[in-house]
Amino acid sequence: MTAPRRSLGPTGVPIAPIGLGCMGMSDFYGPRDDAASVALIHHALDVGVNLFDTADMYGPWTNERLVGGALRERRDEAVIATKFGVMRDASGGWLGINGRPEYVHQACDASLERLGVDTIDLYYQHRVDKSVPIEETVGAMAELVRAGKVRALGLSEATADELRRAHAVHPIAALQTELSLWSREPEEEIVPLCAELGVTFVAYSPLGRGFLTGSITSPSDFAPGDFRRNNPRFTGDNFQRNLDLVAAVRALAEGKGVTPAQLALAWVLRQGPHVVAIPGTTSRARFDENVAANSVILTDDDLAYLDRHLPVGAAAGTRY
Repeated sequence: MTAPRRSLGPTGVPIAPIGLGCMGMSDFYGPRDDAASVALIHHALDVGVNLFDTADMYGPWTNERLVGGALRERRDEAVIATKFGVMRDASGGWLGINGRPEYVHQACDASLERLGVDTIDLYYQHRVDKSVPIEETVGAMAELVRAGKVRALGLSEATADELRRAHAVHPIAALQTELSLWSREPEEEIVPLCAELGVTFVAYSPLGRGFLTGSITSPSDFAPGDFRRNNPRFTGDNFQRNLDLVAAVRALAEGKGVTPAQLALAWVLRQGPHVVAIPGTTSRARFDENVAANSVILTDDDLAYLDRHLPVGAAAGTRY
């Protein structure tokens, strides 16, 4: 199947505008089903989706093995993105952020082993280590490119200043940050800067961690162990205030004959030809629904409606 493509930064590597975030297959959203997840990854390849996003800390350490194993027999069809820098212990506890050059090399070697690949297509610094100059971290990441262990470099949740400084050391192919109709802050500075520098903006949680799908109506909808049970946007009075925002999305979606999720993803893609999204799911039906958003067209009137009803800062509660 021929799927639409956008370019991965300056690399020219074609990637699907709507990829697949794999975190929830192993962590944070409740029970896991590895067999179903592998089947979904294979289905994604079958329909032309080639961008798969993971990280060493998902699991921790198990999601890379899952994704790498699922893609092993079809490696040449996939663009594998993974991340380093957020450290966890074996029980999942948080150990901090590490951007030291020596750790960059250690983390990369460990990810290569878990993924079972010779080269990582896109390697992100998961969070910027404020105690280490970003030039030093990216300098070490550039050494990985020269060694053939990594093809392209990325940053996640970096500021505009950090992106400029990193890009001056080595071309940054992608910046990954949360962007959705209820997390619009990056569109003011980061999204335009990425366009200026030729960097792909990768929107994670483009469906507001599932909230913008309209399928979540009560905190009881979350499975035991789902981190959203304690997320500020899903608790207390914030929950109902955010449900009111979703109602506006649903109303426009119904008028266009699409689902709220498809509308929300189409809005993300309209932020520029350099923007892609990586919604996560473990459901084949939900995945197919998401991919169909590639064909949803939003008019200027649609965008104006969304600006009125879901302006920057409209969501109640902090992201974390």
